[in-house]
Amino acid sequence: MGPSLMRRPPKYVHGYVDRHGRARFYFRRAGHKKVPLPGLPWSPQFMTAYEAAVSEAPRVEIGAARIKPGTVAAAVAGYFGSAGFSNHAESTRRTRRQILERFRAEHGDKSISGLGRNHVERLLAGKTPSAALNFLGALRALMRHAVLVGLRADDPTTGVRAPKFKSTGFYTWTEADIAAFETRHPIGSRARLALALLLYTAQRRADVIEIGRQHVRDGLLHVRQSKTGRSLAIPLHPELRTVLEATPAEHLTFLTTRGGKPFHPDSFTHWFKRKCCEAGLPREASVHGLRKAACRRLAELGCSANVIASISGHSTLREVSRYTAAADQVRLARQGIEALTRTKIG
Repeated sequence: MGPSLMRRPPKYVHGYVDRHGRARFYFRRAGHKKVPLPGLPWSPQFMTAYEAAVSEAPRVEIGAARIKPGTVAAAVAGYFGSAGFSNHAESTRRTRRQILERFRAEHGDKSISGLGRNHVERLLAGKTPSAALNFLGALRALMRHAVLVGLRADDPTTGVRAPKFKSTGFYTWTEADIAAFETRHPIGSRARLALALLLYTAQRRADVIEIGRQHVRDGLLHVRQSKTGRSLAIPLHPELRTVLEATPAEHLTFLTTRGGKPFHPDSFTHWFKRKCCEAGLPREASVHGLRKAACRRLAELGCSANVIASISGHSTLREVSRYTAAADQVRLARQGIEALTRTKIG
């Protein structure tokens, strides 16, 4: 028996041996259609088909038959099964599902057509600015679906102003933070591998945990971003190449749990946070802060917003321009002081 069959198949996979002695595997999950999976568990073609089946929207929201038509609960169930919901990135679907499940639990028996703008504003009033922004975004998506399928004639969120919310975003790692992490976690450790993949690709966590040997070809790392759908080919940084060469190629992904399984995005975040604490980094240091640090480094080296986006894959240049603007400010300020003092600074 081959090594692929010796490992336990992924979740929702069922298999049997047919009358010809051939092993057959299917994705079977309540509410989803049954999907045949090619090859053996954990092989590249198997996992490609498996990931597609997992991400596909359910045919019928579980429990939908017991939901009274025209209610908030029915609208939420219908939205979860819609193309509009399934077309979003996995991280967006997860966030909106959490928000709308809570909304359904509290107001599921009420009529969706009876929800007015005054109700929306009262719902927002009891939340923090960041929570209110997320809730309003999820509710607007639900209302657009309700109008589209004829559950109501108008969108009660129209004209509702999002609360003002100022945030500096995720903490951007400094060079001192990076050095401290590298000192605590040497090459050959899983933590150092994670740092190198995040820092030298400038990719999001959901994409970094999917990267494996099969994505490295001709000195380029080929990535298809889960959030934007954009395909990138990123030259391997020498430091990243060194770290990868010190990593055993035993699994489909470079980063795995101690049990050899791929990371879930949330579990990866918690695991990496512990590694940051072990290195004595500030409490604010996180996975996403390394993506920002990668962009900061490029900006400080004089790279344009377009160059940075060609690596990071940002869909717009607005956020990337913040890094270049900050770098330009420091550069110009240094030139100004040097002109005043006639002394080279830095």
